[in-house]
Amino acid sequence: MSPMVGLLIAWGVLTAILIILLIYKSTLTMHEDDQLFLNDSESHMEKEQVEILSKVNKITPIVKVLGAVSGVMILVIAGLFIYQGLSIATTAQ
Repeated sequence: MSPMVGLLIAWGVLTAILIILLIYKSTLTMHEDDQLFLNDSESHMEKEQVEILSKVNKITPIVKVLGAVSGVMILVIAGLFIYQGLSIATTAQ
C-alpha cells in the first residue's frame, strides 16, 4: 500500500467521524431553545437545556480539532499529489 493510499484512507475515516459529530451536534442544537420562560412547574425543561448545552460544549472543541486536522491532511495529500506529478513529468523528459 502506497503512502498516498494510506493518507487517503486516514483522511476519509477522519472526515467521516467529523461528519458524524457535526450531524450529532446539529441534532442537539435543534432541540436547544434561545429563551425559556419558565415557572416552577417547568424546571425540568431548564435542566434539559443545561444538559444539551453541556453536550454541545463538549463536542465543539473536538469538531474544531477534527476539522483543522482534516483540512491540513487534504492539503498534504494535494501537495504530495502535485509533487508526484511534477517528479514524474521531470523524469520523463
